Parts: sequence; structure tokens; C-alpha cells
Amino acid sequence: METYPTIKYIEPLSDYRLFIIFDNGIIKIYSMKEKLQSPPFQPLQDAALFNQAHAGGGGYGVIWNDRIDLSEYELWKNGIEVSSVEELAGKGVK
Repeated sequence: METYPTIKYIEPLSDYRLFIIFDNGIIKIYSMKEKLQSPPFQPLQDAALFNQAHAGGGGYGVIWNDRIDLSEYELWKNGIEVSSVEELAGKGVK
């Protein structure tokens, strides 16, 4: 069974994106914009709720509340890797 890195740090960003640092040191940005159109994730269109994102127990996903979460696998496979925090700053990620 293939394993994936777990989440070491996660922070919500503007424009419904997540900044993730995985336990292997890789940094990724994951956009939630498309997911917000599907019914399970529509409540996250409320910025106050979206900004409550935090890593689940052991870093096995991101959790917003008792009903909304997303696996570390999804974030790892579909997040866009950035090589450094400096690269993020250069792209205007805020």
C-alpha cells in the first residue's frame, strides 16, 4: 500500500486556497474553487468557515467542521508544488 505525506502545517489563503507544508518538507498550494461548487463543500463559500481549516489528527487531512473535510491524499496529489516560501512571495501569494 502506497503512503502519502501527512500535513505538518496548513493555512487558509485568499481566493479559497490552502497553503500546505507536508511532513517531507514539500510545500503545496491547493485551490478549493472547483470543489466549492459541489454540495458537500458549498458551505465553505463562507470565508469565515473556510478560514477555520486545520490539520486533522496526525496530519491525515484538513478539517473545517464535523461534516467537511478533505484527505491529505487529495491535497498531495492535486496541490501545486512550490519550491520555497520565496517563490510564493514572488507569485504574490497572500
